[in-house]
Amino acid sequence: MRTHEQFADDLALYALDELTGGMREELEQHVEGCAACRRELQMLRGDLGLLALSSSGPQPPARSKERLIQSVAAEPRRVPRGNPVSAGERSLWTALVPSLAALGLLMLVVVLLRDKSHLQTQLAKLEDRSRMLSSQLDRLSEEVKLLSAADAIHVSLNPQNAPRQPSGTAIFSPSQKRIMFMANNLAPVARGKAYELWIIPTSGAPVPAGMFKPNEHGNGMIVGGKMPDGITAKAFAVTIENEAGSDKPTSPILLVGSIG
Repeated sequence: MRTHEQFADDLALYALDELTGGMREELEQHVEGCAACRRELQMLRGDLGLLALSSSGPQPPARSKERLIQSVAAEPRRVPRGNPVSAGERSLWTALVPSLAALGLLMLVVVLLRDKSHLQTQLAKLEDRSRMLSSQLDRLSEEVKLLSAADAIHVSLNPQNAPRQPSGTAIFSPSQKRIMFMANNLAPVARGKAYELWIIPTSGAPVPAGMFKPNEHGNGMIVGGKMPDGITAKAFAVTIENEAGSDKPTSPILLVGSIG
């Protein structure tokens, strides 16, 4: 006759649905009349359920995983009296139980690695977004400084024989050495071409001050431009050049505006 402790030792295998034959029938009969074994069996089945969910859901409590592994690891390899087990069956249990435990641990590792990778991706996106917003804030701050500078000068640029009557405004600060340019009602440019803004100094050749292309509404803008050192501007002008830029005007002036 098998003892209570012997039946309790087989509960882990029964929960894994790996107990067969007469041993399974004897255990089921014992569990029907043993409240302690029924409670232990329910807890083992609950632990198995949590372990199975770990591949697609939240991580199971550590105590459930540990108790299940301990139960499986502690399962003795014995042959009850009156119910012999063949050498093949003993070999199967020896290989199967550790493999199931290892599989459960592997599933937990996969879930943790997947969550870590997802968090790292989200963190990288947030860092990129933060850098972009910081750059935009710095640029807006510089534009506000230019517009509010005490020596800021506004220069209106007027068309030179253009049918659409475009116009532009250059704002620059001699003390900050910065320039901003805005234009509207500009005609589209050909492929590979762009508008170029020029600083006309009090002496010497025109100095390039930036390239821009108008949008579908004919509006164009240059922000964050810098005034060259040692240059005193007397006027601004706009021409159409190759989109890579030119070091001197190569086409007729479309817009020009003098200072003062």
